[in-house]
Amino acid sequence: MGSVRKASAWLGLVDDSDDERYYDDDYAEGPEPGDSWVTDPRVRVADQAAQDQGTRIATVTPDGFRDARGIGEMFREGIPVIVNLTTMEPADAKRVVDFAAGLTFGLRGSIERVANRVFLLTPADYQIVSGEPSRRVGGFFNQS
Repeated sequence: MGSVRKASAWLGLVDDSDDERYYDDDYAEGPEPGDSWVTDPRVRVADQAAQDQGTRIATVTPDGFRDARGIGEMFREGIPVIVNLTTMEPADAKRVVDFAAGLTFGLRGSIERVANRVFLLTPADYQIVSGEPSRRVGGFFNQS
């Protein structure tokens, strides 16, 4: 409120109840919990569709063992988690792997090593399909 408007309100020339129009409480509070802020609306639509279909996969690169809780919370929600331990100290990485092994055992999921110090945690209702070709004797190109 400007000084001229304050003086006018004090003199009774204007109604001072209009001050509320300058404040928007919804704007000051920010987004609701659970809302994600994105610049591209297509990303939000894709995220909502993935949540509805259950097709999300989380990728986590923990800094230390304290990040294990986040891994556990996502896995408990039924989200497969890729854990990249390449930036961690070996002792902390071992603790996170032990935690992940206990987590997958307790929730009847599975843990699989994808690469050196990278692990995939999958809930019980997921099946891991290997991308490696089967090693059959004979085959289409073996015409002998």
